[in-house]
Amino acid sequence: MLELDLSADIQALRSTFSDIRAVVDVDGLRADIARLSEQAGAPDLWDDPEAAQKVTSALSHSQSDLARVDAIERRLDDLEVLVELAREMEDEESADEARRELAALGEAIGQLEVQTLLDGEYDSRSAVVTIRSGAGGDDATDFAEMLMRMYLRWAERHKYPVKVMDTSYAEGAGIKSATFEIDAPYAYGTLSVEAGTHRLARISPFGSADKRQTSFAAVEVIPVMEEAVEVDIPEGDIRVDVFRSSGPGGQSVNTTDSAVRLTHLPTGIVVSMQNEKSQIQNRAAAMRVLQTRLLLLKREEEAAKKKELAGVITASWGDQMRSYFLYGQQLVKDLRTGHEVGNPAVVFDGDLDGFIAAGIRWRKRKDDD
Repeated sequence: MLELDLSADIQALRSTFSDIRAVVDVDGLRADIARLSEQAGAPDLWDDPEAAQKVTSALSHSQSDLARVDAIERRLDDLEVLVELAREMEDEESADEARRELAALGEAIGQLEVQTLLDGEYDSRSAVVTIRSGAGGDDATDFAEMLMRMYLRWAERHKYPVKVMDTSYAEGAGIKSATFEIDAPYAYGTLSVEAGTHRLARISPFGSADKRQTSFAAVEVIPVMEEAVEVDIPEGDIRVDVFRSSGPGGQSVNTTDSAVRLTHLPTGIVVSMQNEKSQIQNRAAAMRVLQTRLLLLKREEEAAKKKELAGVITASWGDQMRSYFLYGQQLVKDLRTGHEVGNPAVVFDGDLDGFIAAGIRWRKRKDDD
């Protein structure tokens, strides 16, 4: 007789999912979709393209959130039916399918549960990610490019749209820096735990002697701001440089000097953009990113001041947050959470969800302490 009693496991998943549904506020989500759909259907919507983009983007994100919740609820219902059929037919193949679906649902609900922990002011927004090579010469610039590919593959796995906004190629291997936008609900809250210093240790493919080389790259993650009205930047505080976009090895990809680099003189913050076709568009995009960085810097300074006044001074949790070992014992280890994977190849191919979930839970515990 077929033994298949998954009722306790399914009930546990339903209980967790019920809590998630309450946090997500499905009824409120449906109301938002109805309101945004009405706005999106207005005949004069595209008279203001920027406002129209905000409406359609918000509608798409809300519909995506609701679809994810509804899909899990349907899968739970289907799983119970599958278990019942497997019992009645004593079908071992259906039983195996039910066990696999139970495990997959557990993972999907776990990921959705992590998203409910993203309750920061900007967590629901899309993200702009910047990667910069650090110490380590060609190994560092190569590592920076490996990280860029890792995050692009992660986005691809989740079917998130990506727009590369700027890439500065190194003279040797890899890149000096790159900036790209990931347009997805909660992309900022999700990827913000990836910010910090990443360290790579391996036998260098660029050296003549087979010596271990340690190199570093920094990852910065900021939210996409609809508008940064809180930051007023005097024109005299900005230096504007215009240059020609370039590809690997310095090859020109534009026939005009359309790329723009903004330097905020008081802070030294530099933002480059070359994705758009016109200089005006690149400058506007760069200004939005600069305003966001200055806004976040201001808030970080205010938070640090409050901690100092309270007598609590702690180092940034993001510094040197993960190590990648590509020699001897192959390993990727997060130094904050202890989460590790013994196959670096799958991590560099975009399998980051375990690290991200552990990071979000770790951050929540730190915030609650």
